[in-house]
Amino acid sequence: MSKSRNSAFAALLAAGLIAGPTLAEPLGIGREALPEEIAAWDVAVLPDGTGLREGSGDVETGDELFAEHCASCHGDFAEGLDSWPSLAGGAGSLNDPRPVKTIGSYWPYLSTVYDYVHRSMPFGNAQVLSVDDTYAITAFLLYSNGLVEDDFVLTHENFTDIAMPNAEGFYPDDRPETEYVQFSAEPCMTDCIPGAPEITKRAAELKVTPTDEDGTPAGTLPVISAAADAG
Repeated sequence: MSKSRNSAFAALLAAGLIAGPTLAEPLGIGREALPEEIAAWDVAVLPDGTGLREGSGDVETGDELFAEHCASCHGDFAEGLDSWPSLAGGAGSLNDPRPVKTIGSYWPYLSTVYDYVHRSMPFGNAQVLSVDDTYAITAFLLYSNGLVEDDFVLTHENFTDIAMPNAEGFYPDDRPETEYVQFSAEPCMTDCIPGAPEITKRAAELKVTPTDEDGTPAGTLPVISAAADAG
């Protein structure tokens, strides 16, 4: 567009003869979402149980569902297969050089298990599990980690009674307050160290300088006196 066209367009826009994006009338397309539609999408579950749906599931049913939907990746006993992660075991390994991070050894909240299974699993076919299916699989995973007995039934009522072993193993990230301030101060460029610098040791005294067989620093050229040169 030429400069003259740009000027004309700007003049028409200023005069209100052309509607810009902010001046356009609403198109009248769509509507506000209904409360039940929002609730259907809002499936997140928080550590305090907020968002849990009413339902229940037992370990035995969870075992069957896990074998059908999950074992192909995570193994029959949640031990993990190939590069797929293990979901059980690893108790007391978090201080090891190669810790085994599983639901039982690492995850702090049971809500994370339920929420992740309900929204994201099984891999490639997410959200095919019902609420009761999710309770049952979560119960089986608790059993696989030795946290409940084989006749346990998980419900929305006893859900928050389950305390995960590593619940106290996490703490807020306080680096912005404790560490970042150490690197945000203005750097010192002059007179940073009070007083004149003092040499306290030399490399030769500290025996960190390589020496020849006669003890002289390596690479030192021999000194020839004038008298010796004249003779």
